[in-house]
Amino acid sequence: MNELFPIFLKVSQLNVLLVGAGLVGFEKLSFMLKSSPHAHVTVVSKEISDPVKELAQHAKNVTLIVDDYDEKYLGGKHIVIAATNFPEINKQIHHEAKERYLLVNVADTPQYCDFYLGGIVTKGNLKIAISTNGKSPTTAKRLRQLLEEVLPEEINDLLDNLNAYRDTLKGDFEYKVKAMNDITEILVEKGKVI
Repeated sequence: MNELFPIFLKVSQLNVLLVGAGLVGFEKLSFMLKSSPHAHVTVVSKEISDPVKELAQHAKNVTLIVDDYDEKYLGGKHIVIAATNFPEINKQIHHEAKERYLLVNVADTPQYCDFYLGGIVTKGNLKIAISTNGKSPTTAKRLRQLLEEVLPEEINDLLDNLNAYRDTLKGDFEYKVKAMNDITEILVEKGKVI
């Protein structure tokens, strides 16, 4: 059973620490920046790969620190991602982050993760997150590709129009919810998205 609670974090308003700047660190950073281009990320690694350096050049809120991991880098952070090539360092990061009540993700080690970076579909203002509870990232990737194909590009226009309609509604919250449910019911007919 998947007991994960899905949320969308405003990482442009939070401070993220990414430890590791190799292939896995690059994947984590590029994934985050693709979804949230203004994410505040501090990358700490003894060596920083060229792909990570290039990503950081184009992202004004990414700071690169060439250094070994030290728990001092946890200060002022909200989220920690451990992506080093050394399992013992990743476990240390997990332990020290948990002592500070920080959310932590240790790459490829589900038992040391408070959260997963799942598949994400973005079409304008619509964002859909996909999780397989850490069981099959490849399946999440394929579902993301499917949804990117089937969701129409015009979905953002629909969202803008529905938002404008909602702003014209008078009445209490319950009335507005009913009115929005009524008008959006046409979006789904017999389980098929229109």
